[in-house]
Amino acid sequence: MTSLLVLVVLVLVSVAIWQLTKIFHLTQVGGDTDNSQVANDNDNNVNGYLMFAFLVFIYLITIYCVVEYGHFPLMSNSASEHGVEVDRLMWISMILIFFVQTITQALLHYFSFKYRGKKGNQALYFADNNKLEMIWSVIPAITLAGLILYGLYAWTNIMFVDEETENPMVIEIYAKQFGWEVRYAGQDNVLGKANVRYIEGINTLGVDLADPNAQDDIQASELHLPKGTKVVFKIRSQDVLHSAYMPHFRAQMNCVPGMVTQFAFTPTVTTVDMRNSKAMIEKVDAINKIRTKKSKELVAKGQEALDPYTFDYLLLCNKICGKSHYNMQMKIVVESPEDFKKWFGGQTTLVQNIKAQEQPSEADKATIDSAAVVRDSTVVAQVVK
Repeated sequence: MTSLLVLVVLVLVSVAIWQLTKIFHLTQVGGDTDNSQVANDNDNNVNGYLMFAFLVFIYLITIYCVVEYGHFPLMSNSASEHGVEVDRLMWISMILIFFVQTITQALLHYFSFKYRGKKGNQALYFADNNKLEMIWSVIPAITLAGLILYGLYAWTNIMFVDEETENPMVIEIYAKQFGWEVRYAGQDNVLGKANVRYIEGINTLGVDLADPNAQDDIQASELHLPKGTKVVFKIRSQDVLHSAYMPHFRAQMNCVPGMVTQFAFTPTVTTVDMRNSKAMIEKVDAINKIRTKKSKELVAKGQEALDPYTFDYLLLCNKICGKSHYNMQMKIVVESPEDFKKWFGGQTTLVQNIKAQEQPSEADKATIDSAAVVRDSTVVAQVVK
């Protein structure tokens, strides 16, 4: 709110200065002023120096942002094998963009100043210059071709998965408004067939329970991954277009209704290790300082304070899929293979859950037996009468 007020004040001050300038010019009517609306040498000089001032402003803002925000983890905290290659490609692109931007902006503003309008000067016109055309066409073409080829190489390595030889773990990610569900392929590592027509009760994924491959499938509301194990995600959507986005694993894939998309990666950093990394500790501390300050304001208003922030990997939706799009989050837990086996061993299959739901509990059985006794007693009484 304070920033908005400062911005409004700056805008109003600028408008006031502009109006005062117009009033000053109006008071000079009848004097020795140039009212032709055609730029003269003084106007051109002023604009030339303003171009230089704007160039300095751009560079100062750039330096400030690097110094102030450069220590936050941006492209150096990947938690997957392929993420390192993605980050490397991003760094190459950013360095090239920064270099080209620095040079081109300097030339643009310098030439705007050097060749500003002067009375009597005439522009030198080139009808054609094949050498210049060659230079500024070939250099960008070679640079972009190199980036594209490197990007295709990286993308092919990421997307190509030989499921027969690599034998990765198979997990289904299911998107719907507005949440996520996951299904593990079980011991056979093969997902059972699924269709929205089969959605009923706790079978919210529409798994075909008649399919032999579905008998050991495990449905979960939290995504657990073993460190160092390649995982192939089979991605579906129940309703609209979503996007499964796992930023720390440099993974994103659209969830398209009516078809199955997939993405694979190998997690390399456990949740605990990421929490204990120096960069993440600094980031969490910075976030909690902001939350503490906000909590004091909320408590002063009689509202509930914010909980301290704790880092977790998250599965997010990166498509604006509706009014509760922001709420599409699922916790991801990366743990050691031993801890994953313990968690996985404690899960029950979807088939077991459905059978347990269909069978009456002990309390239900007691209620049924009591009802039967009452019914039988009523029948006997009616016969005696």
